[in-house]
Amino acid sequence: MNMRKFRGILAFLILLAACNNADVTRYVDPNIGGVAPLLTTKAPTVNRPHSMARVFPVTKPGLGDRYLSDKIYGFAINMPAYRNGHVTSLMPVPGEVTFDADAIASSYDHDLEEVHPWKHSVLLEDHDVIAEWTTTERAVIYRFVFHKKEQSNIIFRSNGQASFRIINENSVAGWEESKDTRQYFYAEFSVPFSSGGLFNGSEKLTGNEISGRRTGVFVSFPDLKKPVEVRIGISYIDEAQAKDNMNREMSGKTFERISDESYRIWKDALDRIYVEGGTERQLRIFYTSFYRGLERMVNISEYGRYFSGYDKQVHSDNGRPFYVDDWLWDTFRSHHPLLYIIEPGRQVDMVQSYVNMYEQSGWMPTFPQFYGDFPAMIGFHSAALIWDTYQKGGTAFDVEKAYEGLKKNAMSGTMLPWRAGPMCALDSFYIQNGWYPALPEGAQETEPMVDGFEKRQAVAVTLEHSYDDWCLAQLAKALGKDEDYEYFSKRAQNYRNVYNPATGFMSPKMADGNWVEPFDPKLSGGVGARMYYAENNSYIWNFSVMHDIPSLIEMMGGNQTFIDRLDNLFNEPTRIAKWQFMGQFPDASGLNGMFPAGNEPSFHVPYLYNYAGAPWKTQRRIREVMEMWFDDDPLGLSGDEDGGALCSWYVFSAMGFYPVTPGNGLYAIGSPFFKKVTIKLPDGKTFTIKADNVSKRNKYIQSAKLNGKPLDRAWISHQEITQGGNLVFVMGDRPNKQWADDPSVFMKLTDIR
Repeated sequence: MNMRKFRGILAFLILLAACNNADVTRYVDPNIGGVAPLLTTKAPTVNRPHSMARVFPVTKPGLGDRYLSDKIYGFAINMPAYRNGHVTSLMPVPGEVTFDADAIASSYDHDLEEVHPWKHSVLLEDHDVIAEWTTTERAVIYRFVFHKKEQSNIIFRSNGQASFRIINENSVAGWEESKDTRQYFYAEFSVPFSSGGLFNGSEKLTGNEISGRRTGVFVSFPDLKKPVEVRIGISYIDEAQAKDNMNREMSGKTFERISDESYRIWKDALDRIYVEGGTERQLRIFYTSFYRGLERMVNISEYGRYFSGYDKQVHSDNGRPFYVDDWLWDTFRSHHPLLYIIEPGRQVDMVQSYVNMYEQSGWMPTFPQFYGDFPAMIGFHSAALIWDTYQKGGTAFDVEKAYEGLKKNAMSGTMLPWRAGPMCALDSFYIQNGWYPALPEGAQETEPMVDGFEKRQAVAVTLEHSYDDWCLAQLAKALGKDEDYEYFSKRAQNYRNVYNPATGFMSPKMADGNWVEPFDPKLSGGVGARMYYAENNSYIWNFSVMHDIPSLIEMMGGNQTFIDRLDNLFNEPTRIAKWQFMGQFPDASGLNGMFPAGNEPSFHVPYLYNYAGAPWKTQRRIREVMEMWFDDDPLGLSGDEDGGALCSWYVFSAMGFYPVTPGNGLYAIGSPFFKKVTIKLPDGKTFTIKADNVSKRNKYIQSAKLNGKPLDRAWISHQEITQGGNLVFVMGDRPNKQWADDPSVFMKLTDIR
């Protein structure tokens, strides 16, 4: 080999290595989704994956669209609960000390900020202060550069009941309550402060300690010659633990080193799914979505101990992290299945955390938070999380205790929306009759436990619990509990009781067995149709039978009728003015006809064409939704990003598959976005998805091979992914209507009758 040829090969290999190690973190933009189409927006959160410390700028109070705020009012010490504000903030302020939050707020410009998952910096224009911050797992470090030649101050402020204490010229500490649970902090300054004080409201006070609402502490530096750093440890246990967390994670480390460590952690995490091909826009949406999905659940173990909001006690973690902060109605659908592929061990620890919560509180939680359970939405989807994890091989948790808790929820817990605790009369009716009884519109509520806004949601409750009972039945079968299996399998069929064959809609049924009349499947039920459904109308809830899709198709009249119903869903007009419709259904964001791309009950629906023998229509719909309702700017999310669920849906769909039924171990195939996706599995194996000729036009699958063998089915199994291999698609601009067009394959695999 001559030297020129050798150099050419070497250059190619170097280039190849560089391509294979491209830094995907550059595609992450935490400001994507900073403006919401209708409901809730996202904050540009700095954190490490699953870490307790999560911080962001505090912007205009009450302004939901955070990105639109032109002022910063402070910086969070931490966000204890996802998307639910912060506890305690601090603000650098030059000049005379004042405690008016509006007076010390500062303008800022997004064009002058640098924002990443591991570090954020911004210029406070009115103060001429550069603020930047980074985090560890249980601590945050802020660095402030004051440019004005006058006194420099840092003000700590509480929102609720709090306590602050000046310890010495370098340290302050305190706590603030949130939902009757305290978060402690310990703050240490890199430069001794010359003076400090306390305040209550707008009143400046002397002394070293204060307690109460809207209180705070300030420290002052008369002549700063260099940046001042504030290192803050947080804890749910006590102040001493907050200090220990800070020292363990930050002692002897510079700001740059901590930031670099966080960057490398994020790079390693995001590299677990390596994407090649695609546009800059697609890559930015994909990796920002992946980042959002890695925020939660949150590990609140603090070096061998954790505080549990479920019994208000401090526990030993016995060497196993304790996780909280999960919006399970949302996350069981896409977020948890994604986590299990890339970090199954962590997911099993999350499941054990659910078991611990049950042991400590007496109920399996629905939306577990740091302060205890948040009884939100409907269903007991812990059954879906636990069964999906177990059947995929994640069995290293107390399965019997988990089953005990799930069965208690199913047999003794209330099914009422946004409620927790023992059964009411409506729940007893359900167990005896097999549907949740509805009331006609305008009728007086008879059950005092029903929430005045959330109502009964009778049809949605029946549908969601049917699925959860199916999950519980499968777990019972796996554990050899045959009688329970038969019982819950029968309850899993309760969805049939709310299908009205005369109208073809899942419809509200009264206690006497008669259908509610008059009934409009589009508009009945009040705001969010909450008398009968959850957040959306019957058009989308018609398809919420994830565990028995073959029977649903049969009930609706067979494959072609089912396909026609799906087509109609995506094309059905609002009938009333769109602004009126959205006023009634604000959760129906990303609206295609009656299909709301941004709301959870819709996530699986575009994939249902696969089950009726028309996967090419799934391919078309998926691309349509993804191209139309996701973008790489502040308006880039089609709806609420509820706990990682919406973003995880995007990650799955961009890769080319989706878990329609968590608990059956199958993923329906959609339309891959990228030329190549490499999933790096925990055991060192990889699963690669290739899409030859893929483009915006070439969205239709022409043929497929799995590990070199022809694949003529519109699904892959979890086992096929986790054992490693290659899935190769050939894409084209015209649908191949013969590819995977035999629905009997799905029928055999998903039939539970």
